[in-house]
Amino acid sequence: MPSVITVTTDDLALPLEEQVMRTSAALDAYGHIVALAPPEPTDPARRRMHTVRSALEADRIAIVPTALPPLALALLGEQLRQLTGTDLGPGVLAGAARLLSYYLHSGALLGSVAKLDRVPVGVGVHVKSLVPGRHFAVLAHPEPYLGEADPANVPPGPGYQTQLAVAGKGVDPAWITGPLATAWRSQHLREVPLPTDSARWWGTSRLVEFTAYIADVGMLYQLVTSVRRDTCTWCGLEAIGDQCLFCATRLGDRTAPAKHAAAPTGRAIETPRRPQLEPHKR
Repeated sequence: MPSVITVTTDDLALPLEEQVMRTSAALDAYGHIVALAPPEPTDPARRRMHTVRSALEADRIAIVPTALPPLALALLGEQLRQLTGTDLGPGVLAGAARLLSYYLHSGALLGSVAKLDRVPVGVGVHVKSLVPGRHFAVLAHPEPYLGEADPANVPPGPGYQTQLAVAGKGVDPAWITGPLATAWRSQHLREVPLPTDSARWWGTSRLVEFTAYIADVGMLYQLVTSVRRDTCTWCGLEAIGDQCLFCATRLGDRTAPAKHAAAPTGRAIETPRRPQLEPHKR
């Protein structure tokens, strides 16, 4: 069943009438939409998406809140778009957004933490950030970390094979491409454009954002299919997690032992394809 994966942020906002028309056209063409939205209920982009959903009276739109940094959010959208080419249905894909976020390690190298409010900043670190030439390593996900960018001090990273995406030119990225990439045993360094929301999210334009992520679609498919699935009693979609993210129905009794997502093995998994699926659109 075709699905569209979108990332919703305020800078991508369209006039409401145009957004309703485009969303309606996407539903007609692809059937379902999974929208990754900011976590704050009052966020304008998220509220706008809920308004569009209500205007269309559509339970084929899943709005999935996520607190990921901008680069990690963009990569999660990319992973989900890869999975639209498999046999996973829209309900499972929506639940996969939450599942796969746990396997992203995302942070930034900052020239200042004076306006950083995404991780705790101590007074000592705040004072140090006022000294020119200081660089700070910050990890926002999955666990917060803040320290000076010291080659001997690297935050804990993933224990499985990942690639490292790097975005931005606000500071010298040598700590990321050197000590961090080595300690995290990154298979490949990938330079990507800096998301437009990154400077606001991190509180400074003097930054280089980075995210370790699983690039192999077979490994992603293995993770998602290792989790128990249930059929939603209201809309009939197959889903993972404790709730159908399309109609908000709580899933049934889970007294039977559920399978847990296994750590990626690093081995390529043959993934079933659907050749007739139309190319996904952002």
